[in-house]
Amino acid sequence: MSSALTDLFPHPIVQAPMAGGVSVPQLAAAVCEAGGLGFLAAGYKTADGMYQEIKQLRSLTSRPFGVNVFMPQPEYADPAAVDVYAHQLAGEATWYEAELGDPDSGRDDGFEAKLVVLRDNPVQVVSFHFGVPGREVVDALHRVGTFVLAAATTPDEARAVERAGADGVIAQGVEAGGHQGTHRDIPETDRSGVGLLSLIAQVREAVSIPIIAAGGIMRGGQIAGVLAAGASAAQLGTAFLATHESGANALHKQALTNPLFVRTELTRAFSGRPARGLVNRFLREHGPYAPAAYPEIHHLTSPLRKAAAKAGDAQGMALWAGQGHRMARELPAGQLVEVLAGELAAARASLTGGGVL
Repeated sequence: MSSALTDLFPHPIVQAPMAGGVSVPQLAAAVCEAGGLGFLAAGYKTADGMYQEIKQLRSLTSRPFGVNVFMPQPEYADPAAVDVYAHQLAGEATWYEAELGDPDSGRDDGFEAKLVVLRDNPVQVVSFHFGVPGREVVDALHRVGTFVLAAATTPDEARAVERAGADGVIAQGVEAGGHQGTHRDIPETDRSGVGLLSLIAQVREAVSIPIIAAGGIMRGGQIAGVLAAGASAAQLGTAFLATHESGANALHKQALTNPLFVRTELTRAFSGRPARGLVNRFLREHGPYAPAAYPEIHHLTSPLRKAAAKAGDAQGMALWAGQGHRMARELPAGQLVEVLAGELAAARASLTGGGVL
C-alpha cells in the first residue's frame, strides 16, 4: 500500500462497511480511535443520510475514516421471474402480516448525489462495491485528496480497478459475509467464488496496486497470513458485526455463535445478488428459486425482513455472516482492534523466531 495511505491507520486493520444499519458512526469511531480504519456504509442511504452520518462521525473522532458507496446496477432482472418469486413469497407476507415491497422502488441509490457530497465534503477514503466507477470519478475524488478503493472478486475485476486509477483493490474471497462485490451479476455467470489466499496470489500477479484482503478473517493470525501472502491490510466485517458498537440487530449478533446456525451459504434469497449468510429457514426455502434481480429482490423482501426482526424471528432475517462467524467475539470495537493487533504481533514474532517481520 502506498505509504501515505498506510499512514492513515497504524494497524493494518480495516472495518468492513456493512450496509443496512450495521456500520454506524459509533462503530467506525471506535475502530479509528484504536488505530484501525473505520468505515461508514452509504448503501441503502440517501445522500443526505450519508452526509449526516459523516458529520456525526467527525464529531466522534478526528482520525481518518472511509465511506463505502454501491455502484449503480445494470438492469439484468427478468420482470417475469421477479413476479414469480413474489408469488412464492406470498405465504411469508401472510405469516408476518406484512406487504411485499415494490421491486421497482429504486435502482441507483442516489449515486450521483452521493458523489457530489463526497466531493464537497471530502473524506480520507472512499471505496466502491458492485463495480468500479469511471476514471473521471476517481480523478475527481483524487483532486479533493481522497484515496479510492474498489472491491474485486477475480483478477479481471482487479485489473478493471487498476485501470480506473484506484489506489488499491479490496480482494474479496468467497469466504466473506454479505454481498459478493462482483462487477457483473448475471444468471449464467459462475459465482462459486475463489478462496481468499488463492485470490490474493492471483490478484498480486494481475495488478501492481496494493491489496486489502477480505473474507473470513477473524483472528490476528489470519491477518498475519494475508499480509505474508502479499496483502497490505485486512478488512474484517463479521468480526466487527458482533461488537458492542455495531448497529446489527441483537438477534443477528446472537445468531453468529448460536448452535442453531452452523453454516453459511451464498444466496440470492434476500436481495437477488449473491450474498453469504447463515443458513436459516428463509434461505433454505427460497434460496433455490430466487432470481438474479438486484436491487429488485432486495426491495421486494425488505418489509418481510423488517417484520421478522420485529417479531424476534431470526429464521426470517438476512443473517449476513462470513465463514468464520463462530469465532465472533462480543467485545467493544476498540478492544477488538487491540486484541487483533496483539495477535498479529504475536503471529509475526512466531513466524520470525521472535524477531519482527
